[in-house]
Amino acid sequence: MIPAVVPCTDRALWDDHVDRFQGHPQQLWGWGETKAMHGWTVDRVLINEAGTTIGCAQLLVRRLPLPFRALVYIPRGPMCAPEKAQAVLNRLAEHASVRHRGVALSIEPDWDQDSVFAGAVAAAGFRPSANTVLIPRTLILDLTRSDDELMADMSKSTRANIRKAMRSDVEFRKVKNDAELEQVLSIYHETAERAGFGIHEDQYYRDIFRNMGDGSPIIGAFDGEQLLAFVWLARSGSTAFELYGGVSAEGQKQRVNYGVKWAALQAMREDGCRRYDFNGLLNDGISDFKKQFAKHENMLMGTWEKPLSPLYPAYAQAMPLARRGLQTGRRVLKAAAGRVRPLLQRLRPGN
Repeated sequence: MIPAVVPCTDRALWDDHVDRFQGHPQQLWGWGETKAMHGWTVDRVLINEAGTTIGCAQLLVRRLPLPFRALVYIPRGPMCAPEKAQAVLNRLAEHASVRHRGVALSIEPDWDQDSVFAGAVAAAGFRPSANTVLIPRTLILDLTRSDDELMADMSKSTRANIRKAMRSDVEFRKVKNDAELEQVLSIYHETAERAGFGIHEDQYYRDIFRNMGDGSPIIGAFDGEQLLAFVWLARSGSTAFELYGGVSAEGQKQRVNYGVKWAALQAMREDGCRRYDFNGLLNDGISDFKKQFAKHENMLMGTWEKPLSPLYPAYAQAMPLARRGLQTGRRVLKAAAGRVRPLLQRLRPGN
């Protein structure tokens, strides 16, 4: 029996399925709602076989210039059991082609590089891609371990900075309201300028805070009413995933960024999460800070794409250039589309 693709339009039912399959927080309903407010179309589907749901995925669809039509992307998904992975991927690719007329289905699974899922992804016709959105090299902590076990893997100076911060008068707690959120955004701007990385417009972060609710807690370090540092997370039933973080100049001076990271780990464990993903490691100062919290690294599968159109080679060539910037990307994709159109005209019957 060929598995059926069934749309899901009920938030509670969808999030229940994400937790049932131990899915990633970027597969939660609220994350999709935010992406839908910022340029994507969202399609949530269950894969059913003989009356049982064997997998699910939240697909994000981005319209592209003709004739490419659309890119279909699954962040940290799909979700399924290993033995059902190939069947689920095959049905999702067919759905992306027929329903959305995608030029490709791009996936970035929350699966280890050497996991049993790897063979199923290749067998379903996917190929590795350089069009990475989420960094596969990361650091994932096992939150079922004790405090002593977690600290044993940290550097000596990190343990000392955590203990000093936790003995201070600084209060570590969740951000409660919109006024405190504005402090978060102010520090994030300050951090981005200091570290030299780009950020979204403020409304994007406000939308995450509203749409995700309890699924996106922000752990802050407060000196009275003044925020000094924060760690912003997304969390599902099993996994906590760092979205953003920042520290003020005063917070850096007091080294409360160590304490707020530790407070975030503990808060997520108290919420029932078993995995804590630091969200990517690069060769930069932020990653050097992250690596002080463990002796190991993790490598996820990375980005894989399945071509869904004869135009995929042209798209694959244009996309790396397009990712350098939104305006530049639109020009690159339109230029590639312009080169393809005359070929399509010549291939039409009667020409």
